[in-house]
Amino acid sequence: MTWPAQRRTVGTLALAQVVGGIGNGAGLAVGALLIEDVTGSAGWAGLSVVAMTLGAAGFTIPLSNFAVHRGRRPALTAGWLGGALGAVTVVIGAELASLPLLLLGFLLFGSSTAANLQSRFAAADRAEPEAVGRSISLVVWATTIGSVAGPNLTGPGASVARALGIPELAGPQVFSAIAFTGAGLLTWVLLRPDPIDRRDAAAPPPPRIAAALPHVRGTTAVAIASVALSHAVMVAVMALTPVHMSGHGASLSIIGFTISLHIAGMFALSPVFGWMTDRWGAEPTILLGQAVLILACGIAGTAGDSNVQITVGLVLLGVGWSMSVIAGAALLTRSVAAEVRPLVQGFSDLTMNLAGAAGGLVAGVVVALWSFGALTGVAALLTMPVVAAILVASRPPARSLT
Repeated sequence: MTWPAQRRTVGTLALAQVVGGIGNGAGLAVGALLIEDVTGSAGWAGLSVVAMTLGAAGFTIPLSNFAVHRGRRPALTAGWLGGALGAVTVVIGAELASLPLLLLGFLLFGSSTAANLQSRFAAADRAEPEAVGRSISLVVWATTIGSVAGPNLTGPGASVARALGIPELAGPQVFSAIAFTGAGLLTWVLLRPDPIDRRDAAAPPPPRIAAALPHVRGTTAVAIASVALSHAVMVAVMALTPVHMSGHGASLSIIGFTISLHIAGMFALSPVFGWMTDRWGAEPTILLGQAVLILACGIAGTAGDSNVQITVGLVLLGVGWSMSVIAGAALLTRSVAAEVRPLVQGFSDLTMNLAGAAGGLVAGVVVALWSFGALTGVAALLTMPVVAAILVASRPPARSLT
């Protein structure tokens, strides 16, 4: 792809991320609170994130196959519109106080997350090898604007909800539905040429997802594990933070502001981490990300009722996640042949979202049985396999004695 075409691709994907990010941020901020409100139990609150991440996992493989066979443009458009349908379903579930409908809505909501994640790979589909990290990071960075603004719509969302006669906590989901629809339309209209070139009619039919599995080994497996476990750490701690803060008397505005800053940590410095990955290497960047995740867990887990300290911990949690996920995505992209790359990337996103779902599910159980501090301790331990895998993979081969 020529540089002007690549620049247009990255620009379009970034614009869709800005708009779609508003929807993700708005819905994420109140999801746990909606579940808690309907069930009356904080122990169930993590189910919102579990359902979103399971939904993202469930849509990842179909969207990856769709992209390989029909192109990134229709696949990403379908992902964003699926998220819009989910947000509408959540509003209906909140109005009816129906837990099954809420969970169904959050599952569909996860389609937008799948589109969000696959957008970063779309930016690297035909990027020059030395610019893969930067292309990925620029699209990830664009998510900052919408995702930081989204959680701060809890207040206006409550006003919209009162005007529509629906529960106040469902108000932000209205913004999510509008934002996801907008992101889908922008992708459909502007993402031309498609990052995956399917114009060669003589080319053999693209492989199915099963073709990805033989390639999940060595460096590729390390990259996938790094992304998945880093995501599990982030989701586990973030999912129960609103409930923890609410239990200490924090207002919806304060909770929304904290989640906004957390999301800023996830995305705002992405270009820096992309540059670090291209300049210093993916493995050192992943290791630095793991160190930041451990620090974040320590700070958040000892915050008690200090909103300032837990906010600092959540910001660092986002920063460590960003380092690890951007470097891991770049490492994965560089380690796989182009013809199966979208499928292996889809498998990585599937693993990432399943790990996040497991993290959110365990988070609710740990907090219900013990405490938020215990949760952060468990989350910090998940960094150890990543550190070990990177160090083992980076170790030079032993010299032969013969």
